[in-house]
Amino acid sequence: MNMLINGAFVPSVTGAQIEVTDPYRGTILDRVPAAGQEDVDKAVQAAAEAFCGWSQTPVYDRVCLARRFLELVDANREELAACLSRESGKKIAQSRIEVNNILLSWNLFMEKARHLYGTILTPGAEANQAHHLVTVSRVPLGVIACILPFNFPCNLFSQKVAPALLSGNCVIVKPATDNPLTVLRLGALLQQAGFPDGTIQILTGRGSSLGDMLASHPRIDAISLTGSSEVGIHVAKTAAPTLKKVMLELGGNDPFIVLPDADLDKAVKEAITARFFYSGQICCAPKRYLVHKEIYEAFLEKLTKEVSKIRCTDPMSEEDGMGTLISERAAKKVEEQIALTLSQGGKLVLGGQRKGAAVEATILRDVPHEADIMHDMEVFGPVIPVTSFETDEEAIALANASVYGLGAAVFTRRIDLASLYARKLEDGGIVINGSSYFRTFEMPFGGWKTSGIGNEGVFITFDEMTKIKNVVLKGIL
Repeated sequence: MNMLINGAFVPSVTGAQIEVTDPYRGTILDRVPAAGQEDVDKAVQAAAEAFCGWSQTPVYDRVCLARRFLELVDANREELAACLSRESGKKIAQSRIEVNNILLSWNLFMEKARHLYGTILTPGAEANQAHHLVTVSRVPLGVIACILPFNFPCNLFSQKVAPALLSGNCVIVKPATDNPLTVLRLGALLQQAGFPDGTIQILTGRGSSLGDMLASHPRIDAISLTGSSEVGIHVAKTAAPTLKKVMLELGGNDPFIVLPDADLDKAVKEAITARFFYSGQICCAPKRYLVHKEIYEAFLEKLTKEVSKIRCTDPMSEEDGMGTLISERAAKKVEEQIALTLSQGGKLVLGGQRKGAAVEATILRDVPHEADIMHDMEVFGPVIPVTSFETDEEAIALANASVYGLGAAVFTRRIDLASLYARKLEDGGIVINGSSYFRTFEMPFGGWKTSGIGNEGVFITFDEMTKIKNVVLKGIL
């Protein structure tokens, strides 16, 4: 499948291609272009030219086009879900949820776009300013490059592309190298819906090269990226010389803290649901499990009983279970991280084996506090490392002892302890009696420390993707 530049699906100028593989079967699904600098320049030129008209298009007209796009998504839901499942190794039921989220999220952003009100400063609120009228409004940034992750391409396509287009920006999307096909299909549906040429373009290629071309390009006004912290930091450095705006939603190593009075059944259910959805490849899923010593054995017993039921199954089948990781390369990395944790003193309770791109649901117990996995090593796979603690101070200190600060989960029935942990934990979001794998499209979602810069969600994204313009009518009053 070719990439989308200025309204046409085209190969790269050089003819270079990248294979897209089904991680479960190991078969080639398709080939996509490997974009080079000339392809990027063409896309940026088209976007800059389209911006002149698109930024002046009435919001009502933008919303009408978005509504037509949703009609096309609705008509092609099953085909989109099947494509996502095959190229990602994601269970088909989970892929259907993600495709349905396109309908939910775009409708929310469409409603918000119709209510982006400006304001008028009160004349005379400041001395000697009574005769001037100052209006404040928000205008689009220009050309925004949206760099998507592999784990939730439809969700993040919606979180970035919907508010960018609806606020008058033109968008260049770079999907993940391993699974770009569903995103390309969404681009085709946007074209079919009637979005003008150049307003939405999709470039395929390897992030290590294409990402740098986008981040450094002087005519791109902003970068919105979801990915690893390492990649985000590199992109920020590359973008710095052109002073473009950078919005980053990055990695995490979220603590999952279970206190003595917690509802253990609820804690176990939340732990499993969050950690094994899409085989654990979720940035905001809990990845470090801190359990009070009084309930440590009871928690592990309940957890092990339930996790032992989880099997790796065909992503396209309707049966329960996990699919694969995004690639065998990713699975091998998780396998290495499990081995490292065991060498550092952790004990294997369950799982730990890899077959191709699949990794078994794994539990590691008695993991030492100083182990890498309890601090800065993010494991993007179905692994639950469990350690114990004795005091609240100890748990909070361990939870905060990480370069990451995306989210955290605390299980307790006591409101005073819930309040204590909510105040002390250094994370962008704290969930009480639920896992940190909690994200609505409305809420502002973002991390602290190396987990990101800025926030996404209906509440805040339009502010992130627009800039303020003041217009002064001097002496008019």
